[in-house]
Amino acid sequence: MMDIASIDWEKVGGMIPAVIQDDREGSVLMLGYMSPEALNTTVETGLVTFYSRTQKKLWTKGETSGHFLRLKSVALDCDQDTLLVKVDPIGPTCHTGCATCFGPKSPSVNFLNQLQGVIDQRYEERPAGSYTTRLFEDGVQRMAQKVGEEGVEVALAAMAPSDAELLGEAADLIFHLMVLLKGRGLKLSDAVKVLEQRHGG
Repeated sequence: MMDIASIDWEKVGGMIPAVIQDDREGSVLMLGYMSPEALNTTVETGLVTFYSRTQKKLWTKGETSGHFLRLKSVALDCDQDTLLVKVDPIGPTCHTGCATCFGPKSPSVNFLNQLQGVIDQRYEERPAGSYTTRLFEDGVQRMAQKVGEEGVEVALAAMAPSDAELLGEAADLIFHLMVLLKGRGLKLSDAVKVLEQRHGG
């Protein structure tokens, strides 16, 4: 972490802009403003906290929605008047349900981000009666078994004439794969990065 004392708060008028970036994907999620107290609270709690200029008070992102931003690192730019805050987002960042406050990349990608957010929440909160909670509680071996079962069902559906059946099984496979990855501390975006690296190679 950076040295908070190195910030010239007088230069920035007591309020420093903070660019929030997804630590894994690299996408810019939002822009907020931090006072010294907000920055200290962010570092101490590990949850990104801003100063609301309209309500004149601190607010932790996700305190009402549950879509927190877990702090990974903080860096100060070369002019020492802007922060780059890298985070692990729990759910969509924007109040509209989009992954970022700058709009979705595409409807399909945005939905996958929303689904990832739901899976992240299930992992953290473990609500009773949730199928996803049950998968997490059963452990990685059971989750891996489900991925294997769904993979076989996709292969079988591919041999049938029904596109709807194939798409349904493919959707089940993607969901269970995302749950398995989360169970291992990973995300679907991590697998996508591997594809991007292979494509670039």
